[in-house]
Amino acid sequence: MPEIVTPPSLPVTWRPRRGRLVAYGFAAAAVIGALILAIALPEPFGLADKLAMVGLGCVFAGVLHLLGRCRVEADGTGITLINALRTHRYTWPQVIDVTLIDGEPWAKIDFADGSTVGAMGIQGSEKERARRQVAELTALIHQHSEAGEPPPPTTP
Repeated sequence: MPEIVTPPSLPVTWRPRRGRLVAYGFAAAAVIGALILAIALPEPFGLADKLAMVGLGCVFAGVLHLLGRCRVEADGTGITLINALRTHRYTWPQVIDVTLIDGEPWAKIDFADGSTVGAMGIQGSEKERARRQVAELTALIHQHSEAGEPPPPTTP
């Protein structure tokens, strides 16, 4: 049985630790590596080639930034899911539950209209930290639900 968690004070942001470290670490390495390579390119390569090399490193860093920016933010009016390519904003009455099944890459949030959206800001690979984040978000959902009580349990 999951333990009861006190809802954190708002606003609160949950973001992956390892995913950000890896994404931004590789992004920095890509830009620095592209700069070093551009400087070290031999004479047959011109300025356009060197600029293209640096540009490619920056594009690669930009793609990694999309992965590093993922987070889940909660405030008094609702939650914001900032995933790699899209940002979703939901009010508390729209949010029903959050789940993180063992082996899944990230948490999933269920909504009143029957839809489900992945929350890439809560990474399943972070095991205990992710479970705590899901428990905190669940406590906030229950606190801000229209009825003021947790939704009924669902059977898988």
